[in-house]
Amino acid sequence: MAAAQTTQKSAPRLADVMGALQARHSKLWTAAQQRNWELASYQLELVKAGLADAIGLYNDIPVSNVTMIDGPLKSLDSAIAARSSAAFGKAFGELTTGCNSCHQSTGRGFIVMKIPTASPFGNQSFAPRSGQNQDGTRR
Repeated sequence: MAAAQTTQKSAPRLADVMGALQARHSKLWTAAQQRNWELASYQLELVKAGLADAIGLYNDIPVSNVTMIDGPLKSLDSAIAARSSAAFGKAFGELTTGCNSCHQSTGRGFIVMKIPTASPFGNQSFAPRSGQNQDGTRR
């Protein structure tokens, strides 16, 4: 019986899924601040995947709480495609507000997201790659 239990995969804790989303939230912001739109696009896709995981793994999260950030996610897509820092900042603020609204509505209002002021990822460069302009085009 113990062998059967160890071979079963269990879902990660919601806190772990959200912790990964928090890191991606920060990386998304930092990439956009450095105008590394390719990295920002990648991080946004990871944010979307993490939210989909949360909905799929935890049926006690009201889907409406997560779908209320569909608008900001689409706005972020558009801002990244347009390489618009101003539009990105607005959409990122809306995303962050949506995260906090979800936390509030699920009794986790003590978890408050904010726009990052510095990157905690000192081991990663967020600058565009060599040979890539800040607008994402190749030189």
